[in-house]
Amino acid sequence: MDRSRLEAFSDGVFAVAITLLSLNLTVDGSGHGPLLDQLNAKGPAFLAYLISFFMIGIVWVNHHALVRSITKVDRTLLFLNLVLLLFVVLVPFSTGIVAEYFSRHDWDTQVAMMLYGGVFLGMSAGFGAIFEWTLHGQRVSQPLPPERHWPARARFVGGGLVYVLAILIALVNDVASFVLIAAVAVYYILERTPSSAGQDGSAGDQPVA
Repeated sequence: MDRSRLEAFSDGVFAVAITLLSLNLTVDGSGHGPLLDQLNAKGPAFLAYLISFFMIGIVWVNHHALVRSITKVDRTLLFLNLVLLLFVVLVPFSTGIVAEYFSRHDWDTQVAMMLYGGVFLGMSAGFGAIFEWTLHGQRVSQPLPPERHWPARARFVGGGLVYVLAILIALVNDVASFVLIAAVAVYYILERTPSSAGQDGSAGDQPVA
């Protein structure tokens, strides 16, 4: 398969997922109290939307940077990419669940947060698998130097561990779990690290998820 087809298909999925997020942003409408009160009640939905929007956006930006450096596409990469997209498409679903149950602060809220963290963990694992694929053979135009393989892997493992921690924390404190996931999103918005697309770190950002 041509690399452009892989990127075009992925871009379409990212676009659909990020559009579906907005479907959760609704209010009850006239006859259900003042609009301001309705908007305040939807606060968790707006926050979950922002986190999910930026997380999908971050993955899309880095997916573009990584795919651009790939010189050949094989069957393994196609399936690894599908795993990533599987969890990307689940983000709107998990976001809607969090928006619906977060204000309750009960067991259902904890389950919602564990689901939310689990989807991000799966997305992180999917992207990490693609990144690992690029580290072997002559699969990218400018391979990451071997001495930088493990530091790069450590960043992926670290991100995944944060999501695991958020899932565990959700069992006792759903708000703390939500804040932790939000902090990861903020961190990855601000953080810039070298990617496999350039040995001098100037050709792009390290994929993060």
